[in-house]
Amino acid sequence: MSKHITAAQAAALLRDGDIVSVSSSSGLGCPDKVLAAIGERFEREGAPRNLTTLHPIAAGDMYGIKGMDHLARPGLLSRVLAGSYPSGPSSLPMPAIWRMVVDNQIQAYNIPSGILFDMHREAAARRPGVLTQAGMGTFVDPAQQGCAMNEPASRHPVVRLQHFDGRDWLFFPAVAPDVTVLRATTADERGNLGYEHEGALLGALEQAMAARNNGGIVIAQVKRIVRAGHLRPHDVRVPCHLVDHVVVDADQWQTTQTVYDPAISGEVAQPLSGFEPQAWGPEKVIARRAAMELAHGHAANLGFGIAANVPRILLEEGLHGEVTWVIEQGAVGGMPLLGFAFGCAANADAIVASPQQFTYFQGGGFDVTLLSFLQVDGDGSVNVSRLGARPYLTAGCGGFVDITAHARRIVFCGLFTAGARLRVGDGRLDILEEGGTRKFVGTAEHISFSGLVGRLRGQRVRYVTERCVIDLEDQGLVVREIAPGVDLQRDVLEQAGMALQVAPDLRRMDERLFHDAPFGLALQAREVRRG
Repeated sequence: MSKHITAAQAAALLRDGDIVSVSSSSGLGCPDKVLAAIGERFEREGAPRNLTTLHPIAAGDMYGIKGMDHLARPGLLSRVLAGSYPSGPSSLPMPAIWRMVVDNQIQAYNIPSGILFDMHREAAARRPGVLTQAGMGTFVDPAQQGCAMNEPASRHPVVRLQHFDGRDWLFFPAVAPDVTVLRATTADERGNLGYEHEGALLGALEQAMAARNNGGIVIAQVKRIVRAGHLRPHDVRVPCHLVDHVVVDADQWQTTQTVYDPAISGEVAQPLSGFEPQAWGPEKVIARRAAMELAHGHAANLGFGIAANVPRILLEEGLHGEVTWVIEQGAVGGMPLLGFAFGCAANADAIVASPQQFTYFQGGGFDVTLLSFLQVDGDGSVNVSRLGARPYLTAGCGGFVDITAHARRIVFCGLFTAGARLRVGDGRLDILEEGGTRKFVGTAEHISFSGLVGRLRGQRVRYVTERCVIDLEDQGLVVREIAPGVDLQRDVLEQAGMALQVAPDLRRMDERLFHDAPFGLALQAREVRRG
């Protein structure tokens, strides 16, 4: 019996009140044709109604043109649990899903991506839920927002504090989906799924098992159907007994801006000369200084934003391959990509499933993480997940909370103020006009990383900006380095919304960072450690 159905037939399978899990990421792997069909059915019939959707990583592009916004219709959607949401510049309209969040039309939660994958695994195994230390002291903690993004969500908690085995934990009850919607490249006639053109596996297997083991159904969107037996057993990522229906979209793109690039899926190796270097400017100075924190043989995680350019710095310096990059969508090694393709890597050594990658992150197995920041407060806490009046300009926490929970070393990268007019060159930084928005503030609006918890855990935390380098120490934030051309009092201490301490051995940042030419980066020797 054929499992092949149309997108409209797939949408007709959803019932009022269903919990729908979507396997996707912000830039890749979105089953957009099926999601669009669900929205179109609602426009025609007024059904299905009151869906709950689970998105471990945001579905669709960053601007809300695809993915989640197909479902963002009052009456269709009642509750969203997502690791991240669409985001975009203020010059574009607010994504429809964010309009529903800020207008309190739905219950909206921002749950760390790794924890959401864990919740699927626990649902699949019929276990009660997830006990974790990830998120303690942050907005995830029920002592703060408890993941709630708006007032309706705050009335229905999704996390509680649980004392177990002499310790306090965060407990997330498992949520079993009624429907899981996946995307792959190929389905054979039996419904076995291959991912040969995909840039990531994401959490498809765990999400499929969570639905099937709890009496739900699994719908897979693919590019093509081939005869049974065509796929090698080792190439099947989701087996046929977990797949109920297959929808074909022959035109599905590899990412939201890439029709198809075989380097993203590891089918060819792209020449290193094909990777564009980062444009010259203060952001490149920051990426260069962050690169100085790396050592030969490091396994290093990268976050979206300025930090994502660090691999390009190593390439320019002739050090490509000396560090193994590990990305939450599952890529290991190679050259992490930028923009809408972030989460993919060209020439990757391996692509593992996101849930396994997050297990590695949550346990702190990697050497260092390079991440961006929106705000840093007086405790060294960092906000990347929400900014007051315009929350849609951020995507939520994604995997940030999972990654920082037990990371041994964290390097946060960002401009010291927002909106400053800066000039870099000739070995110095000149601040032509100061920025109007402070990023080092007395109290962060949202705590995505807790500096207080980080200090208790003995984490080594550094903040790299274009004008100074700051360390989190027991006594607070300490300025360790200052850029050539910068006045400590005027350009640093007076531009912070809290008291910064100054190291007695304050140093100048290496002036080679401020010349538009390779600067002779020398990686550190990796620390030998066990456990």
